[in-house]
Amino acid sequence: MTIEIKQLNKTYNPDSEYPVHAVQDLTLTIEQGEFVAIMGPSGSGKTTILNMLGGIDTPTSGEVWIEGKDICQLSEKQLIAFRRDNIGFIFQDYSLLPVLTAQENVEFVMQLQGRSEAECQQRAGELLEQVGLTQQKDKRPPKMSGGQQQRVAVARALAPRPRFVMADEPTANLDAKSTAELLDIMQHLNEVEGTTFIFSTHDPRVIKRAKRVIVFEDGKLASDMLQSELATELEH
Repeated sequence: MTIEIKQLNKTYNPDSEYPVHAVQDLTLTIEQGEFVAIMGPSGSGKTTILNMLGGIDTPTSGEVWIEGKDICQLSEKQLIAFRRDNIGFIFQDYSLLPVLTAQENVEFVMQLQGRSEAECQQRAGELLEQVGLTQQKDKRPPKMSGGQQQRVAVARALAPRPRFVMADEPTANLDAKSTAELLDIMQHLNEVEGTTFIFSTHDPRVIKRAKRVIVFEDGKLASDMLQSELATELEH
């Protein structure tokens, strides 16, 4: 399952005196199973790109092809179903439901898919075990640390077995230990389940782990390198 981005543009306030060209003429392909970091300074278009790939934001022009569908052409109802079944999201602010326990937060999307209660409970339990939170499964987010909440967010994103996970600055609020543990978990799940991870980040700890690093400046693609190529360039 490949993401093919063709001549993608996003302009905010296009009819104003000062339009903001957040993404300009982006053409890019991301293959199934990749572990990709999209990096660049604040305002470079990282989050906008991630939101368009995940169907949260609509491009001004261009195409985003996933599994033979240009998701930019889907109706709102079709897009909601496509996101639910194919794309997981990990947000910087966790975006967990505070009234639900960790277990219930992870089960929530699977319930929306219409899966059985037994399947939801089993899958949520397995994922919480993988992220090291079995003992905290009955806690609600306000009673958990930032690192624990982000682990719940990872488990929730992976619960419906999405093809792609979009992670927007997932380590921004975490200390070094929590960041390393979280990245270990996501790398393991990438390798074991074949889930594609696409990060928006400026965190060097994430960039170091990525197998491919895409750099944006002022809404434009500045470079696209494998980690081995990036290391060679930095040496010189």
